[in-house]
Amino acid sequence: MNILDILLLSVALAMDCFTVSIVSGVIISKVRGARYEVRSARYEVRGTREWPTILRLSVLFGIFQAMMPFLGWLATSHFASYIEDYDHWIAFSLLTFLGGRMIRDAFQPEEKKMFNPRQLRTQLMLAVATSIDAMAIGISLAMTGYNDIASLIEPLAWIGIVSFLFGIIGHLLGIYFGNGVRQRLRPELLGGIILLMIGVKILLTHLA
Repeated sequence: MNILDILLLSVALAMDCFTVSIVSGVIISKVRGARYEVRSARYEVRGTREWPTILRLSVLFGIFQAMMPFLGWLATSHFASYIEDYDHWIAFSLLTFLGGRMIRDAFQPEEKKMFNPRQLRTQLMLAVATSIDAMAIGISLAMTGYNDIASLIEPLAWIGIVSFLFGIIGHLLGIYFGNGVRQRLRPELLGGIILLMIGVKILLTHLA
């Protein structure tokens, strides 16, 4: 994959973090009454004590989103040579499955979730829950030419960085715009489409 593919993949994986971060921001906004105001042509958050919550959860998103693909790659890299004739179909199937599920979820009714985003236990659970799917991406990487740890550094670093940034952005959007953002952006739909596009590209490239 080239740098554009890696960035698109990173954005797709970060969509779950983005969605949860928006919900977390909405809850923070309701509990603390935090909101944005335009002052001196910039945004400021009332209640700066919420920044540790935002940063910690975003860091956890970045760590787990980068770690899960590595674990998937580690489990697969030892036997990837035996199935190299079918690797592009496996990668395509995995990405299609994940993308299709994300697109399906985009049209599901929103379930009310009650959690305290300030608790470390809750943050760890959210980070793990939103990164499980990324393990399958690690399997796809093992099937598409990433044969050693050195080659994984770039994609894993971008996945972690983008997830971290999307965590921060999601929180700020959730605080500022509230629940309306979630329905307007449909982040799962965008993420699912991106995964499908990458899967098709991998398949067509190998078949050609």
